[in-house]
Amino acid sequence: MGNIESEAKKVRRKGQIQKAILTTLLVGGMIAIGAAPRIDLLKLLGGKKRNEYRLKHQTNEALMRLGRKGLVTFVLKNGRKFARLTPAGTQRLKLEQEKAALRLQKKKRWDKRWRIIIFDIPERRRGMRSRLRAIMQECGFVRLQDSVWVYPHDCEELTALLKAELKAGSSVLYMVVEKIENDAWLKKHFSLE
Repeated sequence: MGNIESEAKKVRRKGQIQKAILTTLLVGGMIAIGAAPRIDLLKLLGGKKRNEYRLKHQTNEALMRLGRKGLVTFVLKNGRKFARLTPAGTQRLKLEQEKAALRLQKKKRWDKRWRIIIFDIPERRRGMRSRLRAIMQECGFVRLQDSVWVYPHDCEELTALLKAELKAGSSVLYMVVEKIENDAWLKKHFSLE
C-alpha cells in the first residue's frame, strides 16, 4: 500500500473512532477515560478484532482531539475523569446522522421537485465556504454554478444543521423548485424517471 493510501486509511480510522465515541456519549451520557475499550466501541467500529491496548490508546487520542475541537468536555467525578458531550458535539453528531440519512434517501421515489441551496459567503470567510462545498459534494449535491447546488430529495433538515454548524445564517438559502430549465442532464445524473 502506498503512502497516500495508508495516510487516507489513518484519517478514516480516526474519523470512525471519533464518530463511535460521539455516538456512545450521545446514548450513554458520559464515559470514563481509559474504560473506552470496555464499552462496545468494537461493535460501533464494525466488529473487527483489534488490539485492546492499541484501541485504548486510539480512543484516548480521539477523545483528546474531540476535546480540543470543543465537542467533548471532561469532568472529574469520584476521582475519575469522564468525557461528556457538549452541545456543539451533539449538533455535529446530528449533522453526521443527517448526512447519512440523506445518502439513504437516494433510493426514495422522486417527487419531481428540485432542492436548491444557494449561498453568498464573503471572501473573508473562505474556510466556511470551502467546508460547505465539501459537505454538499460529499452528500451528493450537484453544482449548477459556483454558489448554486441542487439535489432531488428533501434536505431541509441538513441545510438547517449546516447553517447552525457553520454559523451561516441568511448567507445560505434553501429553495424547493418545480422545474429547472434543461434539467435532463440532472435527471440522468441522479438516475430519475
